[in-house]
Amino acid sequence: MTMAKKKEKAASAEEPLKLFYIFYNQERWDNWINTLREANFEAGPDSEEMPDGYTTLYNFSMDITLSVLKIIRLFQNGRYTKEEALDKLNAVEAIVMGESPKDDLEEYVESLQLSLLVLFAGCRKFLEGEYKTDIKALVKDGRKIIESDMEKALDIAADIAANVINGASCCAKYVKDDIEQPTLFDEWLIEVESMAEAVSSLKNFDEEAGET
Repeated sequence: MTMAKKKEKAASAEEPLKLFYIFYNQERWDNWINTLREANFEAGPDSEEMPDGYTTLYNFSMDITLSVLKIIRLFQNGRYTKEEALDKLNAVEAIVMGESPKDDLEEYVESLQLSLLVLFAGCRKFLEGEYKTDIKALVKDGRKIIESDMEKALDIAADIAANVINGASCCAKYVKDDIEQPTLFDEWLIEVESMAEAVSSLKNFDEEAGET
């Protein structure tokens, strides 16, 4: 076999590796929903600990966040084109943003879906490569208009999320623990902070072929 043939064979062997990644599927979503159904969201009268249902909901959210950001990481590593990454992103979003359960979990799942809007919007902004970078000004503008224009506020939050995917620091200092009734924009900032944690944990993701 000639050297050219060997290189061609090696290249063709490496190319399909990206197809091995299954980022999210309906079964995974359904398993989390079933886990939530078994969790308790009511605190006992003498308990000072948070009910396990909220811990499960947080882990549920982080599982989705990590799964989505793995797509972006593989795009950054050159494994996916922008179009391929967008297709993968759309497939996960279709599952996550589908119809919520029509039972006691409806309120919790809809709240999760609302907070994750910024995850998908921010990833799209990053993939397109067009977003504003003054995070302090973006936070100020988003808080100012969240009550009057949710769509615009989401667009602003997505700019912040795109910056975080690109390595910027946010949003712990902008998340105020003493707010009695946080707005949806505050919830998006909390999700962006979770995205920052996920981005950090995925720094070495895909260093070795076939890693999941």
